[in-house]
Amino acid sequence: MSLLLQNDPNTVDDRVPPSEPERCIIVVDEGLSPGKASNAAAVVAFTLGQRHQHLVGEALRELDGTAHPGLIPIGIPVLKASADQLSALRQKSLEHCDVVDFPVQGQATTDYQAFLDAVGVLSGESLRYLALGLVGPRKKVGKLVSGLALFA
Repeated sequence: MSLLLQNDPNTVDDRVPPSEPERCIIVVDEGLSPGKASNAAAVVAFTLGQRHQHLVGEALRELDGTAHPGLIPIGIPVLKASADQLSALRQKSLEHCDVVDFPVQGQATTDYQAFLDAVGVLSGESLRYLALGLVGPRKKVGKLVSGLALFA
C-alpha cells in the first residue's frame, strides 16, 4: 500500500481503495472536556475524509429514492490517551500509516491565521496534540493503538 505522506498535508487520496483491509481510528486527549474532545475528533475526521475519499461509502437510499450522503463503512473508533501517549503515538505511527494531527493551538483561537502562526514558530518536538487520526493497514494500526481504551 502506498501511504500518503504526513509531511505533505495537501496530498489527497483519490486512488482506488487499497487491497489490504484498512483501519481508521481517532485518538483524543483523555483530559479534554466532552465538548473539546468532540471538536478535536470532528476536526480530525473532517481532514481524514478529505485525505481518504475512498473511505466514504456509497450514498444511502431510502425506499422512495431519497438519498443521504455516504458514511464510512469501516467505522471510526474514538480512543483516549494521555497527552504524552499522543505525542509518542504520533511519532511511532508516522512510518506505518497516514497521520492527521491536531495541535493544542487549534483550540486556543478561532482565527485560522493565528493558529498557523502559533504552530509556525514551533518545532515538531515541542508540539502537543489534542487528537490524532490514523489510517493504514488494519494490523499495523491495531498494534499501534493496542491498550488504548474507548473515549467515553
